[in-house]
Amino acid sequence: MKLDRHRKIVDLIQEFEIETQEELARRLHAAGYAVTQSTISRDIRELNLKKAVNRQGKLVYVSEKIRDGEASERYARILKGAFVSMDAAQNILVVRTVPGMAMAAAAVLDELDWEEVLGCIAGDDTIMCVVRSERHCRTVMERLRSVLDGMEA
Repeated sequence: MKLDRHRKIVDLIQEFEIETQEELARRLHAAGYAVTQSTISRDIRELNLKKAVNRQGKLVYVSEKIRDGEASERYARILKGAFVSMDAAQNILVVRTVPGMAMAAAAVLDELDWEEVLGCIAGDDTIMCVVRSERHCRTVMERLRSVLDGMEA
């Protein structure tokens, strides 16, 4: 539930220029999420949302998506804690995780926003990542191994 709510918050602040926690709460309620002000405040902290000036000069929430070389310790910890193994079949990367961690690890892989990865689908302990090509699949495996080994992605 929390992971879904976090994804929705990121989607909302990317779609709308949200200025206040109250506005974020209204949009979450409209999307079917029952949240309190304290939950939103905690989510903002956990998602590391910042305020930035938009084109109209107003302060709005923004998400600092992690990019190559900027994988945060938190995301690396999630991947390291979840990871069991990975293997490829042509352009499909299959990542095995400890039970119950596939969705969190898949969310991290999506958040990394690697251009080679078209998308991830997660079950309980397995993630299927569709990658652009077999060559790109090897690249993604190497980058993921680097994150797991504690190096930059």
